[in-house]
Amino acid sequence: MFRTKRSGLVRRLWRSRAPVEGDGEADRGTHGSSGGCCMGKAAKVAKSNDAGSEAELKALTHSVLKKIKEKQLEVLLQAVESKGGARSPCLLLPSKVDAKVGQQSYSLPMLLYKVFRWPDLRHSSELKRLSCCESYGKINPDLVCCNPHHMSRLCELESPPPPYSRYPMDYLKPPDSLALQESGEPAHWCVVAYWEEKTRVGRLYSVQEPSLDIFYDLPQGNGFCLGQLCSDNKSQLVQMVRAKIGYGIQLTREPDGVWVYNRSCYPIFIKSATLDNPDSRTLLVHKVFPGFSIKAFDYDKACSLQRPNDHEFTQQPRTGFTVQISFVKGWGQCYTRQFISSCPCWLEVIFNTR
Repeated sequence: MFRTKRSGLVRRLWRSRAPVEGDGEADRGTHGSSGGCCMGKAAKVAKSNDAGSEAELKALTHSVLKKIKEKQLEVLLQAVESKGGARSPCLLLPSKVDAKVGQQSYSLPMLLYKVFRWPDLRHSSELKRLSCCESYGKINPDLVCCNPHHMSRLCELESPPPPYSRYPMDYLKPPDSLALQESGEPAHWCVVAYWEEKTRVGRLYSVQEPSLDIFYDLPQGNGFCLGQLCSDNKSQLVQMVRAKIGYGIQLTREPDGVWVYNRSCYPIFIKSATLDNPDSRTLLVHKVFPGFSIKAFDYDKACSLQRPNDHEFTQQPRTGFTVQISFVKGWGQCYTRQFISSCPCWLEVIFNTR
């Protein structure tokens, strides 16, 4: 009975493996040029033929999984079948075990990440561990978390990216930013505003915790639920995009800055002053695919930005700099929407740099 249950878990896991096309593959190239997209260099190369046949990969994966404890298989299955939507504990396994597929050798964590998240993954340098993970910040531990949904794909910015939009074109700021700072509420590191086209929906969401989930529909969700906000917008496009937000994004304050992890099944689009060359007079809109993370805000860079002749920087509210994030639809010169205020569903994140 024990072996039967274990074999059943292994079979269910194999059936839940990531499609070879990769997450969000069907969305790539939808808007023409892919310049400025945060896909990572390895994701853009042609699929390699040296990863071995599917039969070889299946045999190796089954062999590895059958050596894992039954309770650990259940943890892995929970994470994989929910696609990261359900809270799942860390899957601590030896980091030194290597597996060989074709001509390539992979560590045990890398093999599981490839099978269950990113088939085109080539090197651990393409990954970023989420801050919720026990292995976060640890260097070369004997046991490392192998939960594929405790990892994200690291976003690599193109150089040089195309000029999607100019910074002074479409700046919007909530009228009551200063009220939060002066109301005596607990110190916040950012506030979040949710917009549908030109209308802000709901109140400003003040963030004190180091990590915030912003979502429409997330199992066991805890954070800023956009699905609970009352909206009078009857636009079919807005309603369609709203439904596609799904698991949404995770906003995390970390030692090196603020990171955004795209947990949804569709791309998000980000514009931030600290993502670009400080000498540039333009800010770019960056496309971030599902499963990828990007450092959307850097405190050190923000404090060093001094542009006295730039209207936008001199008019920033005292609560700090602003990052704009649009769900599903992009804006700028490469899109039909020139301004973010034309996007169906978007966020404005205002950071407190004090």
